[in-house]
Amino acid sequence: MNSTKYMNPYLAGFFLGLVLLATIYFTGRGLGASGAVKSAVVASVQTVAPSHTNNAKFYKEYSEEHPGNPLNNWLVFEVVGVIIGAFLSGLISNRLNFTLEHSPKISSKTRIAGAIFGGLFFGLGAQFGRGCTSGAALSGMAVMSTGGIVTMFAIFGSAYGFAYFFRKLWL
Repeated sequence: MNSTKYMNPYLAGFFLGLVLLATIYFTGRGLGASGAVKSAVVASVQTVAPSHTNNAKFYKEYSEEHPGNPLNNWLVFEVVGVIIGAFLSGLISNRLNFTLEHSPKISSKTRIAGAIFGGLFFGLGAQFGRGCTSGAALSGMAVMSTGGIVTMFAIFGSAYGFAYFFRKLWL
C-alpha cells in the first residue's frame, strides 16, 4: 500500500483560489495555460515561416495584440513555473518516478497514443472555446461569469460522458 501523504484537497483548493485572486489583482486577468501554448506556436511559426505569419490572419492578429517576442508573454512563464514546481514537488515528496501507468488491458503504446490524442483534442477544444479549463472555467467562475459556469459543467459533463465509453481501457 502506498503511504504517500498528499496535501488536503480543500487546502490545495483554497491555495489555488488565493493564487487566482492574486493573478487577477496583479495582471487584471485570470490564469490560463492555453495562451502559453499559443505563444509557443506563434513563435515557432515566426521562426520557420516569417512570411506566413505576416499574411495569415490568426498570426497577424496575435502579433498586433502582443507585440515583440511571443515567448515574453507572462503565460509562458506561468506554464514553465508550473512544470518546474511539479517537478520539485515530486522530488521533495519522493514521488518522482518515470514510469508509465496503464491498465493491464492495454499496451504502453495504446496508453501513449491515447494521451497524445487526448491532449491534442483538449488543445483544439481550448482553442475553439477561447481558453482552457483554467482560463475559461476556473477564472470564469471566479468572477461569476455565466460562460465560466457553463464551461465547467460542459467540461465535467463531457468527461463523465466519454469516461463511460473509454473506461474499459483503464479498468
